[in-house]
Amino acid sequence: MAGGVFAVDGNDRGFGGRVTASVLITCIVAASGGLIFGYDIGISGGVTTMEPFLRKFFPSVLKRMKAADKNIYCVFNSQVLTSFTSSLYIAGLAASLVASRLTRVLGRRATMVLGGCTFFVGAAINGAAVNIAMLILGRILLGFGVGFTNQATPVYLSEMAPSKWRGAFNTGFQFFIGIGVVSANALNYGSARLEWGWRLSLGVAVVPAMIMTLGALLISDTPSSLVERGKLEEAEKSLRRARGVYSDVNPELSALIKSTEAMKAANQEPFKTILERQYRPHLVMSVAIPFFQQLTGINVIAFYAPVLFQSVGFGSNAALMASIILGMVNLGSILVSAGLVDRYGRRVLFLQGGAQMFLCQVAVASVLGTQIGVSGKETLSKDYAVLVLLLICAYAAGFGWSWGPLSWLIPSEIFPLKIRPTGQSISVAVNFATTFVLAQTFLTILCHFKYGIFLFYSGWIAIMTLFIGFFLPETKGVPLESMDTVWENHWYWRRFVKQESSAMTLPNK
Repeated sequence: MAGGVFAVDGNDRGFGGRVTASVLITCIVAASGGLIFGYDIGISGGVTTMEPFLRKFFPSVLKRMKAADKNIYCVFNSQVLTSFTSSLYIAGLAASLVASRLTRVLGRRATMVLGGCTFFVGAAINGAAVNIAMLILGRILLGFGVGFTNQATPVYLSEMAPSKWRGAFNTGFQFFIGIGVVSANALNYGSARLEWGWRLSLGVAVVPAMIMTLGALLISDTPSSLVERGKLEEAEKSLRRARGVYSDVNPELSALIKSTEAMKAANQEPFKTILERQYRPHLVMSVAIPFFQQLTGINVIAFYAPVLFQSVGFGSNAALMASIILGMVNLGSILVSAGLVDRYGRRVLFLQGGAQMFLCQVAVASVLGTQIGVSGKETLSKDYAVLVLLLICAYAAGFGWSWGPLSWLIPSEIFPLKIRPTGQSISVAVNFATTFVLAQTFLTILCHFKYGIFLFYSGWIAIMTLFIGFFLPETKGVPLESMDTVWENHWYWRRFVKQESSAMTLPNK
């Protein structure tokens, strides 16, 4: 590999890439880590439209909602209200900065368990909240839980899955995020009629936390992590379960041990190593892809979908139902991605999804601009409100089979073992930092930009689609230890990556 240190890990790297029942079950359990993130994304927006919740914590917002003369774009514009949503992401940012060290010292699995336990406590505090301080404290603990889990889970999946099916397995994380979103939206719809429904919605977050945590306790850590921590006997058992009880795992285990010894002999600080010139393309992608993912606008639309639909003419219950429909469309599109990502590759899905999202955003802006304008004094007719819903669903589908799952997959598969946890931490940190800024400012931007907010996001989608077209090489089916070849053959990135091969190159069978 470039840099003189080859990096072989717990992936199949040519030693046997068939999908065993053990690998399948293990990866499904690990991917369930996405449940807690998805549940939180789905629950926040719905709770903030519930009248009992607003009456108790945000009476000024409720007063604006009931005002006869109101601008529909600005009804929910409250910095305290947005802090309720965005505080999770600043905590997730802090957690992700330390999570890479935890995944190296404690392992991928232990970090997932820690994240689940922290999320559980935060959910319990939110469900029992009696003031805004308790709400924010609960959100911060939820953020730490999501930060740990989002860092460890994609790496776990990439290291355990056979390279031929790595994309589909890693998409499982996004699929469980989608399940979490849909479950939360459905619960919001059912509990909205209850005076204490918001407590139910926030408190039930303990359920996905328990599912993920108990599941993580039942699976083994990745062979890469076990060897890195000197647990060779456990690493052999993990490999044998993953490859099948009759497989000869000794060559793969030996290669993994040599790789880890070479990595430790280099004795380099990962955060310094990742800044070296030969890892410039890896670093750029680990920053650019999560940054661009948030600038598609998907998370702020998911956070505030009920608010958004209510603003353009849906009633409260209809807005929550529209959010369920939106979540179901996104969930189905993730399944499409799982079926296509390892057949047609990452770039095709990125480019097609980007074009679809761009067109849908421009169309939504056109409908709102012509029917509501900038005054915000009118609401959409039923027909136009349904059209907006259909356009946003088409936009969500494009995201669901492109930027949704692939933004977690790419950073988890492009780094060599010695800096993989660090690279994933940077990616998650950028994701949370960008999400925090957008979540905190979305309602204010909506109030000032009006329908132009959709043009704002469509402009970014055009930029990121061009970025993918020019700068992202195809990584479909490439074993993790051979990933540097995609950079060496790229028209731009090859100038940064060393051309000489590693001291030892393993066969790609």
